Amino acid sequence: ADQAHAKALAIAGVISEELKDKIVKALEEIKVEIENGKRAIKGDEAEDVHTLVENWLLEKIGDEAGFLRAYRSRNEQIACDERLYLKDETNKIIQLISGLQQTLLQLAEKHRGWIMPGYTHLQRAQPVLLPHYLLAYFWMLQRDKERFKDTLRRIDISPEGAGALAGVELDPKIKAQLLGFSTSFENSIDAVSDRDFILEFLSNCSICAIHLSRLAAEITLWVSEEFGFLTLSDAVAAGSSIMPQKKNPQPAELVRGKTGRIIGALVALFLTLKGLPLSYSSDLQEDKPPLFDAIDTLKSSLIATEKLLENAEFNMEKLSKFPNDYLLAVELADYLLKKGLPFRKAHQLVGKIVLYAIDKGKKLADLTINEFKEFSPLFEEDVYSFLTYDSFLKRRNFSGGTGGEAVEKQIQKAKEV
Repeated sequence: ADQAHAKALAIAGVISEELKDKIVKALEEIKVEIENGKRAIKGDEAEDVHTLVENWLLEKIGDEAGFLRAYRSRNEQIACDERLYLKDETNKIIQLISGLQQTLLQLAEKHRGWIMPGYTHLQRAQPVLLPHYLLAYFWMLQRDKERFKDTLRRIDISPEGAGALAGVELDPKIKAQLLGFSTSFENSIDAVSDRDFILEFLSNCSICAIHLSRLAAEITLWVSEEFGFLTLSDAVAAGSSIMPQKKNPQPAELVRGKTGRIIGALVALFLTLKGLPLSYSSDLQEDKPPLFDAIDTLKSSLIATEKLLENAEFNMEKLSKFPNDYLLAVELADYLLKKGLPFRKAHQLVGKIVLYAIDKGKKLADLTINEFKEFSPLFEEDVYSFLTYDSFLKRRNFSGGTGGEAVEKQIQKAKEV
């Protein structure tokens, strides 16, 4: 940003081309020295980082360094730095989300045709395909990615040229171009005083973290002995300090737990901005600690979740082991609906049939046709074609459904996004 400002000053005729080149070269040397560890940013050397860099420039080129402060305010510098930083970090997060999506997609492809129970209220509800379940998280992450991409449009606005609040005699559009922004501000007061783009970014982080938290919660359940759907390798599981038989899914628990920190960052900034008059106030310094922490936390959570899934093994026997076929009860209701019975009555009737089957210790498919007819004369031999998991899935081959053909189309669509 400092180099771009020097170039803008030269374009405006405030400084000579020769001085511009001298400033740009010195700033580049300072950048290299920082990267090589020859210079370190210490809090006690100057009032802030902007003054510190100016002092270093003064060491290199003398009093001419003072020209760099012309037509410039720290208010716009801070806003500019935050926007440049967020452009970079947003793209990094988008890449990490894409990586996790690819892992989910690979797992979906690997486990084509694997059946498992779907849940509502954490109770077994209806059968679904494992790839369908995994792809649910793929599409959640896709929306997360799209939100970040959309927010980039509002981050990618240069505040340079706004000065302290009233603007300076430099063309904002030139500075925007030099800094790689898509456009410049429409209102100089708004440019230096608002942080809604950070609020929006943190909101995106929070929603994404919630999705990761839900997936982490699934993993912690699935690896338990009670479920046994999933086994984690030793690379991502932790032992107990006292119980040698245990294999704890600690990374998943940490991903779930850290979600609160990210949501907390969003709330913290909301409270900082609430009631803050225009334009710039030092309160805005408080936007940085929660922002930096939220970014680091989300990135580490995305990486950890991907590693968890890469080191996970699904148990087909446990996933597809159904003690009964009561998950197909809705199929019986649909069967009666097709026979002309109102669904409300069909629902009530099937509830009675399930209770009868439980009492008799039978599966629905094991009931005789005479037993079915005791409940309704609408039942015929074709009822048994509704009482297999394969037939259930075949009837779910609509767009977005859990049938094998529908899931295959979903996989292909996921590859294209």
